[in-house]
Amino acid sequence: MAGSTLRIASRRSQLAMVQTHWVRDELAKAHDGLEISIEAMATQGDKILDVALAKIGDKGLFTKELEAQMLVDQADIAVHSLKDLPTNLPEGLMLGCITEREDPADALVVHETHRDKTLATLPQGAVVGTSSLRRLAQLRHHYPHLVFKDVRGNVITRLEKLDSGEFDCLILAAAGLGRLGLGDRIHELIDPSISLHAVGQGALGIECREGDEAVLQQIKVLEHTPTARRCLAERAFLRELEGGCQVPIGVNTRFEGPDGSGDLVLTGMVASLDGLRLIRDEAHGPQEDPEAIGIALAHTLKQQGAGEILQEIFASVRPEA
Repeated sequence: MAGSTLRIASRRSQLAMVQTHWVRDELAKAHDGLEISIEAMATQGDKILDVALAKIGDKGLFTKELEAQMLVDQADIAVHSLKDLPTNLPEGLMLGCITEREDPADALVVHETHRDKTLATLPQGAVVGTSSLRRLAQLRHHYPHLVFKDVRGNVITRLEKLDSGEFDCLILAAAGLGRLGLGDRIHELIDPSISLHAVGQGALGIECREGDEAVLQQIKVLEHTPTARRCLAERAFLRELEGGCQVPIGVNTRFEGPDGSGDLVLTGMVASLDGLRLIRDEAHGPQEDPEAIGIALAHTLKQQGAGEILQEIFASVRPEA
C-alpha cells in the first residue's frame, strides 16, 4: 500500500468527525505510507434543524452529499453512523465495511432536577426530548403519562437545551455519547424490553464504490465479522419492511451460546406512532446467513399486521411537496 492515497468524505458534525478521525487513524496504522485526506461537508439533515426529520424525508438525509462525492470521484470512501445509512444504496456504491459495534442501547440523560429518577419513575407530564419516531413510539407504549417533544441539533446542542430546562430528559444513543467523551452524562441505559435500538446503531459503516478492489482491500482491515453479521440481519429486516430510518422499527441482536458461536437471534418490532399498537417477535438461524434471518422476521411481523401500521405511518409523515 506504500505511496497510495485515500480520500474520505464525512459529515462536518463533531460526532461524525470523531468517528472519521478514528477510521483515518486505524487505517493509517494498518497501512504504512497510506496518505489519507478528509473532505468534511454539511448534509441536508445537518442544515434543516427547525423541522422534524420525518417531515423532510427519511432516506439519505445524512448521506446523499457524501455519496455524490464518491460517484464523481472526489472521494473514495464515506464514513457513516450505520444507523443513518439507507438499506438501498445508489447504483455504483456498496457497504464495504462494518466496524466493531459500541453499545447499541438507547440512553436516558436527565436534567439535574431529576437525578434521583429513572425512566420508570419520571413524574406525570415530564418532557422527554427525542427526534426518533422509533424511540417515541416505544416510550409512548410503556410510559403514556410522559410528554414527548421533538429535539434537533447535534449532541452538544441537545444537551445544552436539556441543561437550560427546555426538557426534563433526553433519549440519546449511548454509543454517540461515549465517542464524544460524554459517557458520564448517561443516567440510565434503557433495557431492550422497553426500547429496541435502531438498525445498525453503535456501528460505523464505510461506503465505497463497487468494483474498487484496492479501496475495498484497504478498508476491510476494520471489518468486525460478529458486528457485520448482526447488522446485516438488522438491515435485511428493515429493507424487507421497506422502512426508512424515520419509522418506528426497532431491533436487537445476539448470538446464542456462551462463546457466541451459536445461532444469531434477531428481535424486531414495529409500532404505531401513538404507541398503542406494538408488534414484536424474534427469529433465529445460522449466523453465516444473517440476511435470511432478517427477511424471515420481517415476513413474520407482516403476517401480524406490521405492514398495515407502516402504511398508515408513511401516509401520515410523507414529506410535504
